[in-house]
Formats: sequence, C-alpha cells, structure tokens
Amino acid sequence: MSSKRLDYINHARRLAEDDWTGTDEEEEKDTVETEMEDMEVEIRKKLPKRYANQLMLSEWLIDVPQDLVQDWLLVVCPVGKRALIVASKGSTAAYTKSGFCVNRFPSLLPGGNRHNSAAGKDYTILDCIFSEAKQTFYVLDVMCWRGHPVYDCQFKFVGLQSYSCAPESLCEVLSTDFPFEVDGLLFYHKQSHYNPGSTPLVGWLRPYMVSDILGVAVPACPLTTKPEYAGHQLQQIIEHKRSQKEAAKEGSLNANRAAQDGRYELEHLSTPKPEGSPSASRDTGSKMEN
Repeated sequence: MSSKRLDYINHARRLAEDDWTGTDEEEEKDTVETEMEDMEVEIRKKLPKRYANQLMLSEWLIDVPQDLVQDWLLVVCPVGKRALIVASKGSTAAYTKSGFCVNRFPSLLPGGNRHNSAAGKDYTILDCIFSEAKQTFYVLDVMCWRGHPVYDCQFKFVGLQSYSCAPESLCEVLSTDFPFEVDGLLFYHKQSHYNPGSTPLVGWLRPYMVSDILGVAVPACPLTTKPEYAGHQLQQIIEHKRSQKEAAKEGSLNANRAAQDGRYELEHLSTPKPEGSPSASRDTGSKMEN
C-alpha cells in the first residue's frame, strides 16, 4: 500500500472518529469574557482546526483550458452552502467550510445512525451543498464510503448530474428547467483527484458568463439573462485574477496578503448585494460558498 493512500486512510479515519492523537490538530478552547459594566456575556470561539478547510474549492474559470470539451465535466449547482458531511458512530454531522458543526442528525448513510453503524466501523464523508429552502443536501463528491477513502479516485458525482462541456451540451443545460434555484456551474477536470483547498482544476462560472468567457452562443433563457452588474463584475474578476498573478510573482508574502485582503475570491467577487445595503460597497458575498 502506498504511503499516499495510507495518508488518505488515516485522514479519513481521523475525520470520522474525531481522533487526532499524534497530530498537531489540537482543539482550541473557547474563552468566555464577562463585561461586568454592561452585564453582557461575550462568547468567542476560535476557528476549530480539525474540520476546517477539508473541502475542495473552485476558482473563477477565466483562463479557459484548451481541453475543456475533451477533459472536463460540468455540474450545475443549486443555491446553498457548502457542507462537509461526516457520518460515523451512529450519527451524521454537518460542518461548514470553516469547521463549525451546524447540525447533527441520524441519516441512512453508512455509519449515520445507531442502527447501521456496524459497531462504529462504517463511516461516510461527503462534500455537499445544503439547500435550506429544499432542506436537502446535494452531493458534489464522495470522499469516503463505508470506511474506504476515495480521495485519490477520479471524480464521482452522486446526486448532482455531470454533463459534457461541448457547446451543444452547454446550451441544453442552460435551457433546462432544474428542480432547484441554480447558483452557478462547476467545471471539473476528469483526471483530477480530490484535494482540500482551492484548485484551478475546478472552475466556477455564473450561467450568464458562459457566452463571454467560453465564447458559446447561448439560448435566450432565464439562466443566461445578464444582470445589470454583469459587465462590472466580470471586469472586477479579471482584475482580481491579474493582481493575484502579479502578487505571486513578487513573492508568497504579497500573495498571501492579497488573498487575505480579498478573502476567498468567490466570496469576494460574486453577486453584489442590492443597492442601499449597508455592506453593498464592500461585501459581494456569494450565495454559494464554493
């Protein structure tokens, strides 16, 4: 067994069992400060390290790969929040990208309820999008199934269908009436393996960007209708990409600072909030945290 696969196995087991013995991942203790003058209690929680940054994140698909049609797949994503799902020890937990556990419930996933936990041996780890409106977890990828890690396998799409990136396929997808509100399009390289963190091997576009970025003549339909801010948004994204490249050339310190100032690019450069919103000028948060 290769050392790389052994690392995947150990990592999946730690996530499932919450056992980080022998690692540097130590839980940060919560601190509680009481302000006696105002009789207020402030609870400050440092970001937990263990379940943070476990999801593979996309980048804006501005530099279109030449092999897009041959070697990439397309997934239509509903509006929602990214979630790391860990089913083990007879319970199922949902974690945010930052590692916070936001829900715990029984499920039919292997290891996800006390009736199918198989004495704790079975566990499942999924990369999902949670739609609050539909109360549904849409599965983007399977990271571990019944205790068998699949990080190092080619992408599998369970729940959300994958499509060809050929122009005729794109047009058909954009004309489809999906059973959920569409947030955007994820483009996956077929041969890529699942790795936590941002990667250029997963691209992200809003549906109305397809014609401008990919040069495809798209049908006139709700998904391809451009909002008023589309032109400014695209220019902002292109400038942000250029500044990232320049910062990377100047050194990792400046690159890290640029990334911190802009936050994660999909959260920083996405759908603007309505005019008049207190944070409209500085916060262009995405509905979906990709």
